[in-house]
Amino acid sequence: MATTLPASPDELTDEQREIRDLAKRFSDEVVAPQAKQWDRDHTFPVDVVRQLGELGLMGVCIPEEHGGAGSDYLSYALVLEELSRGDAGLGTTMAVHSGAGTMPILLNGTADQVARLVRPLAEGTELAAFALTEAESGSDASAMRSKVVEGGADLHVRIDGTKQWITNGTYAQTFTVFAKDPEARDKPSAFVVRHDAEGFSISREEEKLGQHSSNTADLLLERVPAERLGPPGAGMRIALSTLDGGRIGIAAQAVGIAQAALEAATDYAKERNAFGKPIGAFQAISQKLADMQTEIAAARALVHRAARLKDAGKPHTVEGAQAKLFASRVARHWTGEAIQVLGGYGYTKEFPVERYFRDAKITEIYEGTSEIQRLVIARGLLGDIAGM
Repeated sequence: MATTLPASPDELTDEQREIRDLAKRFSDEVVAPQAKQWDRDHTFPVDVVRQLGELGLMGVCIPEEHGGAGSDYLSYALVLEELSRGDAGLGTTMAVHSGAGTMPILLNGTADQVARLVRPLAEGTELAAFALTEAESGSDASAMRSKVVEGGADLHVRIDGTKQWITNGTYAQTFTVFAKDPEARDKPSAFVVRHDAEGFSISREEEKLGQHSSNTADLLLERVPAERLGPPGAGMRIALSTLDGGRIGIAAQAVGIAQAALEAATDYAKERNAFGKPIGAFQAISQKLADMQTEIAAARALVHRAARLKDAGKPHTVEGAQAKLFASRVARHWTGEAIQVLGGYGYTKEFPVERYFRDAKITEIYEGTSEIQRLVIARGLLGDIAGM
């Protein structure tokens, strides 16, 4: 199998390369050999998630004092790329757990909440989820209907509502949940909900086009006990800052999916013969693969730029949107072209490229659609005159 092109020595630190190589070995030896069966059986790989926790990969960018590896966000993106190269669904599980589920608690929780909740998440003994989307509230998150029905400005309230398409929903223990808050004139606030709370239930598990090893569930919240996360009315700030980082992670995932497709197509082009020579010898194939590799490299560079800005504490909203917009398009387009390289075989489940194609599409939708990414980028250029 072809391998991911190594970064030049000045691009990654020794620690970053070590973390990337650890994730790569695990992906090649443990994840990729099982991915086909997970996809076929719709298996959520509980044991493999636990192993990731034991390796320290479920809390890559969580400080060591809270149970994490204490690495930077670029290291997190490198891990996500490698895991997603083996299986995109597992990459989604980790991305939502670490970036969307755990980070808001670490950054906005009280000292008690951080001490009590973050360590088991960082160590991978528990799983986190991020519950923002509702049936009538997708890109327009302010249209949510979930609301606080009991409690005031103190930490403890009760919430009524439903949440839709929640990654890790069936398996998570800790949820970052958003609901309208009377204490903030019905502006959204953020809360922490535990899976064993009274009134909490899973109402549905979603059947999806791809990423079958990732769990997606709908939540029913019936006067569920919850703890405030941050001050009243800070929900949209917390959600948007979380999504700023989350987009970088999904872009890294898209790069990993595209890289897997490139490797499969390249291997096939070397081995498959037509008219007396490998099909890679024909310009129609070789130039296609050259374009594919070039665009993947460009997408990876955008991901690394956005991650480095985040690590430096600099604004990265536009750069994260650019990385996700471009990388997701690269993944969706070139996984389709990988099928074309394999021809009829590419359309069958004998080869993994059809799975990569199915897995890639969602990267243009979740953590903000491509249309929303363009709006974010346009507003960076034009300000508020950039309309919907």
